[in-house]
Amino acid sequence: MGGGEDSGERWLRWLWEHASIFLLRPLLAILFVFSLILLSWFVAWKTVLVHVPLVQEICGLRKKPVKPKPTNLHRISRFYHSNPSLRNNRSKMEEKSS
Repeated sequence: MGGGEDSGERWLRWLWEHASIFLLRPLLAILFVFSLILLSWFVAWKTVLVHVPLVQEICGLRKKPVKPKPTNLHRISRFYHSNPSLRNNRSKMEEKSS
């Protein structure tokens, strides 16, 4: 009976050693590498990337200033404002309607 327990303990020890070599160590190595990548990304983000204008626009960190539209944007309005006779006719029509 004593020999059976000893072989069972050896079997468990062998199983644990192989599990740690083939499963646990690679998993811990992968987690370590990912943690280094995430830490370096966080440091780079906080120190450099936040100040890059392209990154700010992509991530929505900075709002673009809204420019008002010019009043004479269209060709028709430019033509209308450049012709004094049309402007005079409009002012005369406004006087009659009031």
